[in-house]
This record gives sequence, structure tokens and C-alpha cells, in this order.
Amino acid sequence: MNRYYGFDLGDAESAISRLGKQDTGEPEVLTVREAKSFITAYAQLASGALLIGESACYDTNAVKRSLRFKSLFLTDPQSEKDVRRFAAGVLGELYADGSLVQNEDCCFYIGCPAGWDRAARERYRRIFEDVGYPPARIVSESRAALISACQSKHFQVGYDIMSKPVLVVDIGSSTTDFAFILGGHEVELQTAGEVRLGGGIMDELLLEESIRLSEDSAAVRRALEASPPWRSYCEFAARRLKEQYFSDEEYWQENDCRKTVRILAGDGAKLTLRLNAKIADRVLNQGAPQLNGVSFRDAFCESLRQLRTKLAEHRPELLFLTGGVSKLPAIRQWCQSVFPEAVVITGAEPEFSVSRGLAWSGRIDEELRQFRKEVEELVDSSVVERIVEKRIDDLYRRVVDALVEPILRRVALPVFDRWRSGDIARLSDIDLIVQKEIEAWLHSDEAQALLVKPITEWLKPVAYDVEEKTMPICVRHNVPYRAMSLNSYFSLSDVDIRIDAREVFAVEGFTWLINTIISIIVGLICGGSGLAVVSSGISGILAGAIVSLLILFLGKDKMQQVFMNMDIPKPMRKLVPRGHFEARIERMTEEVKSNFYSNLENEKNAEITERMVAEITQQIEQCLTKMAQIVEIPL
Repeated sequence: MNRYYGFDLGDAESAISRLGKQDTGEPEVLTVREAKSFITAYAQLASGALLIGESACYDTNAVKRSLRFKSLFLTDPQSEKDVRRFAAGVLGELYADGSLVQNEDCCFYIGCPAGWDRAARERYRRIFEDVGYPPARIVSESRAALISACQSKHFQVGYDIMSKPVLVVDIGSSTTDFAFILGGHEVELQTAGEVRLGGGIMDELLLEESIRLSEDSAAVRRALEASPPWRSYCEFAARRLKEQYFSDEEYWQENDCRKTVRILAGDGAKLTLRLNAKIADRVLNQGAPQLNGVSFRDAFCESLRQLRTKLAEHRPELLFLTGGVSKLPAIRQWCQSVFPEAVVITGAEPEFSVSRGLAWSGRIDEELRQFRKEVEELVDSSVVERIVEKRIDDLYRRVVDALVEPILRRVALPVFDRWRSGDIARLSDIDLIVQKEIEAWLHSDEAQALLVKPITEWLKPVAYDVEEKTMPICVRHNVPYRAMSLNSYFSLSDVDIRIDAREVFAVEGFTWLINTIISIIVGLICGGSGLAVVSSGISGILAGAIVSLLILFLGKDKMQQVFMNMDIPKPMRKLVPRGHFEARIERMTEEVKSNFYSNLENEKNAEITERMVAEITQQIEQCLTKMAQIVEIPL
């Protein structure tokens, strides 16, 4: 994509921003009908022409006009038709003034309230697709506002937004939209995500107060009742006056803040809109019919208190305010009173933060697509397999070092005790018994737990080698490199994706390794025709005499067979000290390791090793793929 457009279609006002692929500054806010922030209104003229913006509010040739329709999108079928006509009019304006060129490689990111579900968003997207817009995607307006804050050079809040809980409060004309961001990811608030409490209510209250104070209030009321579009236009004028006043309250304490509107409907009338400290207090703090007698302040603060209760586990440390109403100092004070521990910030031009954030979202998504594509190419290559293969012998060594002594103490020693007590009749039975007992123990939770540490330690250098390949991909596409850090997932307990050593390396995967350990241990325990078990103490002297006699009468080979199958009397077995065998365990541990290392060099099973490398590689690659899929780039 060469250009990304952000369309903030609001209930009262709209704005469009544009960002080029290589642009380094902020998105450009486009002018539509000579206004950067234009009224969300359209009018159909008798000639068939379509007007949008301010002129649509009062053009006398209009046969149909509509304003403030977006807030009805979820409840009124007519709203969809109004959105369609308005969107078509905006598209025509963009083509007419050259802001948009036919067939250019671009896309539109269009905002919607955070509370809209997937079905509503898809229905909304299809409107723009049907009208003829370039490829369009629907994005939460509050999310776009946060991205705008992250990208803007006016704020150094990137670290806070990545690491701290953030509440975005987007105060529109009809609703106040909330989004909760934790660790750079938007979290479901378990509510509709918005409340029907917007700055438009204050506009209506200010207009009503101005009508009440008007010298010819009856004529004004008749004119506005005869023309709903003119009433909406007067509300828009009241909104501009409100923003003007609250942007510098100190100045307007000593100066007159007013605006006169000539209403060209009915018999005509002149309305003077005015705002001073007393009127501002009534607008903010007196009960409003639109809010069932509750004041705007109390309704807004109550919404914040409900959110505070819902977010008890993760109280926001940063509140980001957006929307034209966020300029009001009173809004900041109310937010600070409910969230005293949070830092409250707002932008210099909050009325454009959503459209700019939407444009940034387009470029960020393109970066994300390229990022995921490169990760897929890495996974499809043999890079990870070569990294694993290079270190597989070290894995074998670590596992052997961790398992040999526990096997001897947990398995071999109890088998010796059973032979010593007479439960095992012949030395020749020990071979098969030890083999089965070792296999059973290796499937136990105790053995599996012992594997975690050596395997995790082995994985760390493997992960570092993999990160050397993923880090350049992250850098190229502005992704925090920790998002693809395998080692981060090994050390954190509160993440969704973790490599569990017990699952990655099942006992079956160590068939060759385990068989090698078993054969060496059995050989050492039963080596020397069974004398390894009974070759010490008084019993060793007696055994030596017995063996000498057997060799004399039977010969050496026949003696070994007889001795291994001999049911040695229990009293003689008891003479073999248990401590003797325990003392041998330490020496046997080193012998097993030494013999295994020799076998590793000379007799390693290539087929098993190849399968092990493939299985481990697959697990790591699946983890990389999952991590890439959940990566968001909010900064």
C-alpha cells in the first residue's frame, strides 16, 4: 500500500487523515468542503446533487437531509441508508479535489465505537465497500486514539502504554467510548464499551439555555421546530462556542463569549448563543432531562466509578482523553477525582486524534503483515532445525547428568533391597526387573519434573540462537523484539504461550538414550556374573569361595550360568551390607555417564536423533508462529 486513509465518521463531526507509506511526520488532516472537521450531514438537492457538511444543514434546495445518524446505526435501519449516502458524498469530494486518485494502491481504516460487535462492524464495513471505497477495515475509535497518542511526537508515553494499564476515554458527541489497554493489548471490558453520554448533551443544554435567554425566544422556538436541520446546525454552533469558552476559561471570565446565528427557516429568527461562568455551571452541574434529571457531571463521574470497580485488579495508571469535549478542564478534573493515582493526558488536537490514529493503524497493519510473512519464511526454512541439531548432543548430556543418580537411588537400590530380602529369587531376574522399573519410573511425575530444569537450561542458548534470527525481523518492522523472545516466555508465568519441557520432550522421544542408560546400569549392577552385587564383606568372602569351587567343578562359563540362576540363601544375602551398594552408586554414576558419553560419540542412533531434532524444531517453530500471530504493534 502506498497510502493509508483514516476516516473518523462521527455522529456530529467527521475528519479524514492520510498517511503515505514513507511519511515520517503525522498524518495529514484532509480538507473536505473547506473544513478539516466537517459536519456529519448530507442533503439531497432537487437536481439530484448530494451535499455534505455545513452547507447541507441549511441549503434551501434540499429535498432530503439528515444529521446525527451514526448514533442510531445499531437501532434504526434508516441510519444505514444515511451512512451510505454520507459516505458516498465524502468519497465524491475526495475524488473531486484530488485527495484520492482512482485505482491508487491505498486502503481506508474507518472508526467505530469499541462496543460494536463483529457483526455490526462487518455490516458497517460493507457499506463502504458497496459505495466504492478502496479496501476498508473497521477499527475501534478508542484504539485508534491510543495509537495516535503513541505515535505522536507530542507525548513521550510509549513506555507507559506498553508496560502500564491504560484507560482511553473517547468523548464523542453522542457517546463516551471506553477502551482498556493492558500491556499494549486491548482488553474486553465486559460492558458495551460505551455509554450514551456525549458532548452533544451539553450542546443541547447550552442551546436551550440560550433560547431561554433570547429576547425573541418564541420566534426562535418556532423556527427550530419547523426545521430540525437548523436546530442541529444551532447545536453545532453551540458546540463550537462551548469549545471556544472552555479552551480558555480565564480569558472569558472578563470577556463576552457569544455567537449570533441567523435562522433561515420558517419566518426566520436571530439567536444569540452565549456562555459565561454561570451558564457553564448550569450546563455541567444542573439536572438534564436527557439524563433523567441527573447532571452531566454526575452521569460522567458515575460511569468512571463503575469502570473503576470493574478494573479493580488492574487500575489504570494512565488515562488518555480524546474527542473535542476532552479539551474541557472540568473533564480532566473529574477523571482525576475518580482515578487519583492515574496520570491524565490529552492531545493538542483531540478532534483529529482518531482519524490520525486510524491512518497510522493502516501502516502498522501493513508492517505487521510483512513481519508475520518473514516469520513464516523463517519457520519454513531449515534455520531452526540447524540450531537444534547443533546442540542436540548437549541436550543428551544434560538429561543423562540429571537422571542417572536418581535412577540408581530410586530404582536400582530398591531392586537390590528386594533381592536382599528374597523377593527376587535369582540374580538373573534383576536384568529384566531393573529395565521395567526404570521405564516405569521415567514415566512418573517425579522423573518428568527432574527433566524440566536441564531441558529449560538447554533451551535458553537455543532460544538465544533463534532470537539472533528473529531480532532483525522485529527491528525491520518496528516490533518490540521481546515480543519474539522465547526466553521471555520461559521466565514469565502470566503468558498464554509457554514451552513446557515435559510436553515438548516426552519419554518416548528418548528411546535410544533411555535404552543406553538401562543397558549400562544393568551391566554395572549385574556385571562380573553378579558379583557386583555381592562382592564385599563376609558374604563376598563366602561368594568367592563358592565361585572358586564352581569353577573347579563346572568350568568358568558353566559357573556363571549356575551362579546367576542360584537361589542364594537369605541369610547369606543379609550379610551383604546395604551401605555397600549405596557406596557403589556414586562410582556407578560416573561410570554410567562416562560409558554413555563414549556411546554418544560412537554408537548414537541417527534415526532417533533425527526424529528428536524434528520434534523439538516443530515445537519451537509452532511457538514462534503463535507469538507472531498475537503480536500487535501499538507503538
